[in-house]
Amino acid sequence: MIEIKNISKAFNGRVVLDDISGVFKKGETSLVIGASGTGKSVLLKCMLDLVQPEKGKVLYDNREFLNQKEEDKKDIRREMGVLFQGGALFDSQTVHQNIQFPLDMLTNMPESEKKDRVEFCLQRVGLEGTGKRMPSEISGGMKKRVGIARAIVMNPKYLFCDEPNSGLDPLTSIKIDELIKEITDEYKITTVIITHDMNSVLSIGDYIMFLYKGKKVWEGDSQTILSSDIKELDEFVFSNHALKKLRG
Repeated sequence: MIEIKNISKAFNGRVVLDDISGVFKKGETSLVIGASGTGKSVLLKCMLDLVQPEKGKVLYDNREFLNQKEEDKKDIRREMGVLFQGGALFDSQTVHQNIQFPLDMLTNMPESEKKDRVEFCLQRVGLEGTGKRMPSEISGGMKKRVGIARAIVMNPKYLFCDEPNSGLDPLTSIKIDELIKEITDEYKITTVIITHDMNSVLSIGDYIMFLYKGKKVWEGDSQTILSSDIKELDEFVFSNHALKKLRG
């Protein structure tokens, strides 16, 4: 479980996050949604300690993170997996080397065990036999799968996904959503996804937090989001013509 309490952040006097609180539960896919510029990515960076908020706390299974000693932060970071927007693969490394990178940096695992772990993760994301390929030799959807494999190679308790469907066609996006949901359920991971993709929201949104102009104005799930009666949320959700028809 991850709990955020009263997170606030401003840049050059402009408030980006205003007193954001919420709970992301173990074994659930939690989505943070909102239009561009609403603070979604900044919130993610605060949770990862890449940006320091002016106020607030982030707790990982009741362990306060932001104000810990650096050594204690490292212990929690080892329990995190991150799928970056675009995949963020190293172009000069093979698929296998990209996935093994966290093991090289953060563990003393023997090479044979690293190889076995990488092969297991490749198999789990449906990419067995691709380890020797370079990122330039695989499709965008495959790159996202490699990114997921790298994110789970350390067997994380917490998985963060930043716009996992960006740049993907609708069918591939559905497959990536399903894979993330399967992995979350199978390994009981606390998964937090930053997205504006309403297909993801409706298909895998166990918990959804909606941000508007830096404020949390709604929270719920995929079953209740279509009937919120909150103007800002409705404008975001029903900007899609197909969803407008669904609403009637």
